[in-house]
Amino acid sequence: MKRPMVRIHNSQTNEIIDREMNDQEFAQYQIDEAQVALEAQEKANAIMKRDAALAKLQALGLTPDDLKALGL
Repeated sequence: MKRPMVRIHNSQTNEIIDREMNDQEFAQYQIDEAQVALEAQEKANAIMKRDAALAKLQALGLTPDDLKALGL
C-alpha cells in the first residue's frame, strides 16, 4: 500500500520537501483514521437510536409539539 505524503516546509530556507510517511507517522495515521471512523459510526448509531425512540413516541400519539416540550 502506498503511504500518504508528508509535506515539510522550512520557512527559513523556503525549502519544501514532499515524502512518504515513515513507519511511526504511518502507524499514528492509521490509529487516527480508525478513531475517526469509530466516531462517525458512533454518531450514526446515536442518530439511529434517537430516530427510533422518536418514532416510538410518535407511535404512542405524541405530536411533534409534545416532543419539543419534552426536549426531544
